[in-house]
Parts: sequence; structure tokens; C-alpha cells
Amino acid sequence: MKFGITANPRIPSAMECATQVLAKLESKQEVLLESDLARALDRKGVPLAHMKADVMLAIGGDGTILRALQLSDSKVLGINSGSLGFLAEVNSDDMDRYLDQTIRGDYRVEERMRLKVTVDGERLFDCTNEAVVHTAQIAKIRTFEICLDDQVVERIRADGMIVATPTGSTSYSMSAGGPIVDPHVDAMIVTAIAPFKPASRPHVFPAASQVHVRLMKPKECLLVMDGQHESSLKGTEDVVLTASERRAKFIRFRNDFYRRVEEKLSRQ
Repeated sequence: MKFGITANPRIPSAMECATQVLAKLESKQEVLLESDLARALDRKGVPLAHMKADVMLAIGGDGTILRALQLSDSKVLGINSGSLGFLAEVNSDDMDRYLDQTIRGDYRVEERMRLKVTVDGERLFDCTNEAVVHTAQIAKIRTFEICLDDQVVERIRADGMIVATPTGSTSYSMSAGGPIVDPHVDAMIVTAIAPFKPASRPHVFPAASQVHVRLMKPKECLLVMDGQHESSLKGTEDVVLTASERRAKFIRFRNDFYRRVEEKLSRQ
């Protein structure tokens, strides 16, 4: 089995965990290291987007896992070396036995919806969590038009708009008042950030539809994809979101989504 390893080399706990994983695997398995991590370990590495691995080990927090899913089509096993780690399947202190299970193939692959993001017809990065269009200046409100296919759903003044997957419904969307959606449902959740109209409520749309996010008056904005990549907008663009043909692939050993919600989110 060929493993890929990605971790943020600037985070000591992630580096410590990556070193332990490498020591466990490299004598018996083929292991590829992402370039930045490899440099920190004085090894040869491969850019994450070019890494062809059977299993990608994403060591760190949710940001590291999202980046691995965004740049790789491999199955991803998230190993939490930080605090929350909602998307991670394994904690660093019990990773040995789960790595053994992975080597034996004793796991299941959970596929989840990703968002396809296009701006004026140009495809950008797919998102496992969310795409966010927000104002480029702090405390500057904008009027957004939200369309479902060719129907205007709402025109709303807000600091920004979040279009999330069910996976992302427990992240930024939830903090802005959006619903928690079971990850087995394919849907898009559209939530306004700090809407001027108190009666504004989030919408849940079919994944097969197209959600259009436009500005009523051109003003500079930012499009942020999974918190990893930013694209500057002039405000004249048509940002279109729909389900991607590329699914996020998580390695799972348990079926415990609601336990995670209770333990990691409800008690924070």
C-alpha cells in the first residue's frame, strides 16, 4: 500500500505525530511525503497535488484535512494532533492500531459531496466544506442576489454569503446560524453572514441545482474556498455553485457523526 503524508511543519504537535507515523510505516510500506513536510524532515518530497497515494494521511486539524481533500483525490484518513479535529477520524494517541487496520484494509470509505465552484464559467477549487463570498472591507455591507437555477430566491443585505455542503454545515455555516445537515444528504446550505434583515433564514437547496451568488451593485469582494484559497472579485461576476462530480473520500472505522456533534460541538 502506498501512503501519502501531509502535515503543517510549522505546528510542533503535527510534526511530532508525522515523525511517529513515518517511523511506523516506512520500513514496511511505500511512503510519500508532501514537499513542505519533507523539507522540514530533510527528505525528498512530492507536491500534494501531484501525489498519487492509495491513502493520504492528513495530520493536524480540520484545515489540513480540507487541504488534502481539495488537492488530492486519494482516500483521506484524518489524524487529529490538535484540539477540535471534527473531521478527523483518529486521535494521535490511538493512531497505531488504526494505522494497522488501514494497512489490513479493515475500514470503509465514506464518500461525501463536494461543491463545484465556477466564476464566470471558470472552474476554481472544489470545496468539501464551503465557499464564502464576503466583503473585501471590514464592516461594509453588500446586497447579494441568490438565485436557484433561473429563479431569484432572495435579495439580501449582508456581510457575505456562505454556500456549504452538509459536511460544512457544522462549520462556518453553523456559526452563522445555519442548520446541521446529515452528511449522507446531498444538498447546498445557503446562509447569510450578519444579515441586515432579522427575518432572513438559511436555505437548503437540492445538490443537482445551481446556486448563483451575485451582487446587485458591483463592489469588491472575496471568494474563499474551504478557508484555503482566496479569489478577488470585482463584484460583476456570477459565482455558480453545484455538486461536484468529485466526491470527498474519508476513511472511516465508525459511524458516529451524531456522537461527534454532541461531544465536539454541543459541549463547546
